[in-house]
Amino acid sequence: MNNIDEVLKKYGLTMPQPPKVAGIYEPVKEFGDNFCFLSGCIPCFDGVMCMTGKLGKEINVEQGQEAARMCALNLIANLQLKYGSLEKIKRIVKITVFVAGTDTFYDHPKVANGASQLFIDIFGEEIGRGARSAIGVNALPLNAPVEIEMLVELN
Repeated sequence: MNNIDEVLKKYGLTMPQPPKVAGIYEPVKEFGDNFCFLSGCIPCFDGVMCMTGKLGKEINVEQGQEAARMCALNLIANLQLKYGSLEKIKRIVKITVFVAGTDTFYDHPKVANGASQLFIDIFGEEIGRGARSAIGVNALPLNAPVEIEMLVELN
């Protein structure tokens, strides 16, 4: 695993505080012997929305990738809160990336690449490169452009 502080500095990113729970759910839910599922995170930083709108309208692909990276950071913050360290992460099994876009926006996978690349940069190729789905949706909570949920295998 790469040093998370070095990776964040390289990309001009800062680790957010774990997002506050905004409903009746758990941010990280363990199941089986070695797995946890992470509830969806949107692009907010310390509780403040970073970006709103739809891809193909107010937001371009590069901005969408930035939103996806912010979602990924919030997922990592939830993992750190739950486990105290990222050393417990054996591998990212799968991420599901929901992208709010116009009816003519078709670059959902390019947006998802923002999160996928950050996970690889932080965890390394073997741990950070999981399976993935990029799904276009009409709307997301709080008018977020991206929401990401994740399945992780634990050591």
